[in-house]
Amino acid sequence: MEVRFWAATDVGRTRDHNEDNFLVDKKLNLFIVADGMGGHAAGEVASSVAVREVRRVLAERRDVVEGFVNEESAVGRQQLLRLIEEAVQTACGRVFELAQENAERRGMGTTLSLLLVAGRRGFIGHVGDSRIYLARTGQVHQLTEDHSLINELIKRGRLKPGDAFDSPYKNAVTRAVGVYESVEVDTFDFDVLPGDNFLLCSDGLSCYIDDEITQAYLSGENIKEIPDRFIRLANESGGKDNITAVVVRAVAAVEEESKRRVTEVRYKLDTLRAIPLFKYLGYKGLVKVMNITDSRRLKAGEVVFEEGARDDAFFVVLEGKVRITTGGVTLAELGSGSHFGEMAMVDKAPRSATATVVDDAKLLIIQRQQFYELMRRDPVMSVKLMWSFIQVLNTRLRMTNAELMSSRETIDVLRRHQVGGVVAEMPALDPNVAAVGALPVDVTDELIPGFLFAESEAGGTDPLLRVDAERGTDGAAGQDAEGEGAPPRAAPRPTAAERPAPVEARPTLATPPPDVGDADDDVDIEPPDDEAE
Repeated sequence: MEVRFWAATDVGRTRDHNEDNFLVDKKLNLFIVADGMGGHAAGEVASSVAVREVRRVLAERRDVVEGFVNEESAVGRQQLLRLIEEAVQTACGRVFELAQENAERRGMGTTLSLLLVAGRRGFIGHVGDSRIYLARTGQVHQLTEDHSLINELIKRGRLKPGDAFDSPYKNAVTRAVGVYESVEVDTFDFDVLPGDNFLLCSDGLSCYIDDEITQAYLSGENIKEIPDRFIRLANESGGKDNITAVVVRAVAAVEEESKRRVTEVRYKLDTLRAIPLFKYLGYKGLVKVMNITDSRRLKAGEVVFEEGARDDAFFVVLEGKVRITTGGVTLAELGSGSHFGEMAMVDKAPRSATATVVDDAKLLIIQRQQFYELMRRDPVMSVKLMWSFIQVLNTRLRMTNAELMSSRETIDVLRRHQVGGVVAEMPALDPNVAAVGALPVDVTDELIPGFLFAESEAGGTDPLLRVDAERGTDGAAGQDAEGEGAPPRAAPRPTAAERPAPVEARPTLATPPPDVGDADDDVDIEPPDDEAE
């Protein structure tokens, strides 16, 4: 898959110098946007040092990136995510160190949003309120979550999205690189599909665009014109801050590859959606689950796990067939779309059966620890998953009790007809258990509380990989996008004329040091306009 890109930056209409920096490394397929803050030229220093430090760390550990590209694996993904976090933390420590050496620069910091395209996957590292957008099949998704006071107020219900422009706190960030010696970094990875368009931008642009504008601009045929068009839009809308736009486009080397990749991702999502455990999740939640899965191909006759063994994985059959047996007796044969082993997500009990591959199979594997981490990061999603688990266990309990009552009745009949008239005493069942078991098992009796649809899973730190070209092409997708249970849409953004004058929460800074914006052989960095002059 080929990656094309173009970038531009501008001082804007109200600032007299540019605190933004961006970096493009063609060899690494690395793209970074940083928006500095501080006093006495500190913002430019912070953003410049941060992008260079991140690039240096990743270049020095290029073997990790290349290793993943050559052989994709779950271990390789985790190593690369840890490397990205290490790179951002190194940059944070370096900016903080420079700030301590000069009293005029203390407190300086920068946002930082990076995209690394490695093979067929994208890796993101993010701190602050710069943004990364994905435009795919006619829809736009904000992949990063703003680390800002405004976003925190909106999440807690203290502020409506449409009122953000009127807030005096709209430029306040809750995380920044270099303000402290370390920082919490959002890292995640996702499938990159042919035709994907990405926009990395500072808040000097993001405050003026919506999904419709972003989609229209990113769909432009000439990628070299797109960043300048975004900058022109921001300046015409007020240009209240420095403006930076980096556009990245994934292009299929072969048309067949594009179709195959889209089909593969769609099938994984559809398979996960059909599993009862995930039935309340929207597309964003399904993609979060898909991002923690690993895939494995197994030959016929291979054992997935043995009865009595202890492990911590949940399996989904994508291709082939798996036989479940206990004590040599076949319980079930599971084909494509089936799943097994989900109880390992909630207990450490030994496996109650053996799983063996009958036909060559491809399995999706979800590890317990990664599943727990996903739930920890997203409380709303966690509630949906736990409710699904309760329903699954409730159904099993009812079925077990029904079978138990049926068995008791059968045994009673047999004993009443014993030869010789000898009838053995049977222990009485708990009357409460008997009452539950007598109830009919019917999936239409399930209770679906309103809170399952009160709000969607938390957005931002994972991508919404929707592969349907049109909304509503299938029942679940269309309903999740616009129908019952969908969260209310945010209020429309005010027009440029309706927006209040900008609040100078980030101080105006002085001229940057002379080394900012220098490029080496394999790195393209576009310096701010005033530096170029």
